[in-house]
Amino acid sequence: MKLRLPGRRDRTEAAPDPAADLATQQLVKTAGKGRPTPRRSEAQGRRPGPPPPPPATRKEAYKRMRQQRAATRGTARAAAARGDDSYLPIRDRGPVRRLVRDVVDARRNAGSFFLVVAGLVLAGYFVPSPAVQSYTVFIWFVFFLVIIADSVVLGRRIKKKVLERFPDQDHKMKSLVWYGVTRATMVRRWRFPKPEVAPGAQV
Repeated sequence: MKLRLPGRRDRTEAAPDPAADLATQQLVKTAGKGRPTPRRSEAQGRRPGPPPPPPATRKEAYKRMRQQRAATRGTARAAAARGDDSYLPIRDRGPVRRLVRDVVDARRNAGSFFLVVAGLVLAGYFVPSPAVQSYTVFIWFVFFLVIIADSVVLGRRIKKKVLERFPDQDHKMKSLVWYGVTRATMVRRWRFPKPEVAPGAQV
């Protein structure tokens, strides 16, 4: 039987366990953290530090102001192009207007070729041939009638979809139809906000 002297402790019991201490420290860090690790860019953005020195001249102050405005405009325009309502103009905001844009973008509109046909007609006027100019006028007249007919069909489709999805909306139907028709006359890649549906998609 092993005797233990008073005032002395067993070295085996007193020795700390490195693995246990490491696990305890990890648990304490995890419990105290309580949130995901921020990304490097976010951490650098929140890193405390001295503010930048004030501009020494008026020219430098204007330069900083222009840089800040340019960065803000770029961010706002990118968000508006994605369809973020908080950055869109008033005429483009709201789910009803978004639905109208989707209805227009989901179909192939005759008005999308307006600029192409107008350019060809303008070029035909400069051809020194009465026959070519007469054909140019005829083509322009026919295309104008096609745009009117296509706009009527588009307007009916917009009314139908809006009444189905938003029967209690307070927008004027004429303004919604005009909003869709004017968007339909633009080339697809130039539309703003950018189309969110593919041509032929079910809206």
